[in-house]
Amino acid sequence: MGLFHVLAGNAAVPGATDAGPTTDSLERFFGAVFTGYGLAWLHTAGQRPIPPAPVRVLSGLLLLGGLGRLLSLAVAGRPHWFQLALMAVELALPLVYFRLATADLRAGAPATAPAGGREQRLADGG
Repeated sequence: MGLFHVLAGNAAVPGATDAGPTTDSLERFFGAVFTGYGLAWLHTAGQRPIPPAPVRVLSGLLLLGGLGRLLSLAVAGRPHWFQLALMAVELALPLVYFRLATADLRAGAPATAPAGGREQRLADGG
C-alpha cells in the first residue's frame, strides 16, 4: 500500500482528492515511510524466533499513529469514516502485538536463520 500512496498521492486517501499540492507531497512522502515500515515488519516476521524488541518498536509506532489520529479527531474534527476504521485498528492491534511479542520465546522456539534462508533449508533437509 505504501507504493500506492507514493504513486497516487492524494488519490490514495479517501476524501482527500481535492487537497492541494502540499498535502499531495506529504502523502507521497508518507507512502515511502509506509513502504519502509511494511518492509521492517516483513523482515522481523521472517526471523525465527521472531525477536520481541522490533515487534514492540513497530507496534509502538503503530500505536503512536493511532494516538495521532485520536488527537486529530479531538482537534480538527471527524475525518472520513475509513480513517476512523484505520484508527481503531491502529489503537487495538498494537496491544495484541505487545502481548504476542514474546510468544516464540515463551514457546521455546529454536533460533534459526531468517525463514527461507540457507541455514533453514539445510535444517529442513533441503
